[in-house]
Amino acid sequence: MEALSVKTLDMYRGLRDKFLFSNDINSIYILLALYDLEENISSIYPKYMSKHDIKKKIKFVLTNRDDSEIISRSISDIIHEDINRLELCFYLEGYKHGYTNKKWTNILEKKALDLYGLEGIYKKTHLFHFNTSDQSINDMKKKCKREIDNKERIDRYIESLVYTFTNKIIKKKIVELDRYINKQLRMSFECNDIHIREEKHYLQEEEIDKVYFSIVKALIKKMKIIYKEAFWYAVNDKVLVMYY
Repeated sequence: MEALSVKTLDMYRGLRDKFLFSNDINSIYILLALYDLEENISSIYPKYMSKHDIKKKIKFVLTNRDDSEIISRSISDIIHEDINRLELCFYLEGYKHGYTNKKWTNILEKKALDLYGLEGIYKKTHLFHFNTSDQSINDMKKKCKREIDNKERIDRYIESLVYTFTNKIIKKKIVELDRYINKQLRMSFECNDIHIREEKHYLQEEEIDKVYFSIVKALIKKMKIIYKEAFWYAVNDKVLVMYY
């Protein structure tokens, strides 16, 4: 990644945080402009985690509750847009870092020239973005991802941002779950009397922790995948752009 001034990095982080924590859509467009990726916006397409995946994980940790279906569906609904925002953020950052990474651009360019030649690259609309039958490309992609994983083990950037985001944005929605659930009426018969009351769906502290950490664990795994895929796509795009 190219060297950036502290002031520039702070500006990038400020815009990123306004988008992540305040849902300021304008910030992400300004960030794209500063990243100088406007012309490559068509290449930016994160594969969002489905609500079904989130719901399934929550329901699993609440197996012993009769209302696990209602709770898991409600939580997945209320945090889905937040998670989409987090995924877009990591996709953009992975793409930016891949697009400006000279080492992997050079490695991939050399491989493309060896395989396709100069004229062949000019005719390509895609290089090695997706799965390929060429084992040497698969090995190269794995090596690229291992390098990112090794860096993440040292600086824990992805994990730290996921923890900060979930703690500030998602956890309070889990704690205050009953505010977000559509109230349902339950009828009961007691001593020949009919009682109608609203159903409450409160989580115990232990249950909150289980749900929260299951979501955090799933998000960290997903964000690492998104970041690495975006990085790889960006390196491929950068090589192609050099030959347009």
